[in-house]
Amino acid sequence: MIKLTALNGSDFYLNIDLIYKVEPLADSLITLTDGKTLRVKETADEIVQKIVAYKRQIFAGVLEGDAK
Repeated sequence: MIKLTALNGSDFYLNIDLIYKVEPLADSLITLTDGKTLRVKETADEIVQKIVAYKRQIFAGVLEGDAK
């Protein structure tokens, strides 16, 4: 899950597996796999960076476990 900021300033966590697409607007519009949408303060690039960092963290744990 990644931490994002709603337009009202409140933080929340989003399961990245639910993301269908991210549209760069003045804020960012996230469309979920069920068609619901969320607007967040982070830019589309920031969201992608958070997703990549999260996946690296997950896969690093998997790879470290394989090495043992």
